Amino acid sequence: MEEKFKQKPGNIVKIVLFGPESTGKTTLAKSLAAHFNTKWVPEYMRAYLEAKWNTKKELCTKEDLPIIAEGQMKEENQLTLHANKVLFCDTNLLEIKVYSEAYYNGYCDPKIEKYALENNYELYFLTYIDVPWEEDVLRDKPNEREAMFKRFKNALDTYNKPYFVLKGNLETRLKQAINQVEKILKNDRPYGSR
Repeated sequence: MEEKFKQKPGNIVKIVLFGPESTGKTTLAKSLAAHFNTKWVPEYMRAYLEAKWNTKKELCTKEDLPIIAEGQMKEENQLTLHANKVLFCDTNLLEIKVYSEAYYNGYCDPKIEKYALENNYELYFLTYIDVPWEEDVLRDKPNEREAMFKRFKNALDTYNKPYFVLKGNLETRLKQAINQVEKILKNDRPYGSR
């Protein structure tokens, strides 16, 4: 089962939309994929938990997380084969690790943690909390946005992951993100610089 959490190699740039809930990650992933004429990986956790809620009226448990991680990596690995130069990932295993630790008193399944740290991405777009909160059945921390943002930033800093903070409205964020991706594709920006 552990191998199911591992990235399959591919000759493309992988970029993660990363950050607290309701910060525009999905919208940005879709917009960036459209701009660069490529694919984006949806957040498997959202689809899985919406289905669980709709059928059983149950929320996430820590036992769900390995299933979610496996689904996320399966989609990423499949879309890696069809992407055009760059693949935008609307979350990854490191995001699942951050949420797991936030919700389950610091606990993260060791297999998720291992591959959250081993899988590689060229850049993380860390989405700031300066966009309006949009409520839905799965979002539950409207008053903890600053604390959650700090958790996400801390994970990137702790594990020395390359990132760029996106702030402002969607148009501003999209322009910032496009600029960063274009630099990577032109090799104007060394891996790991911020």
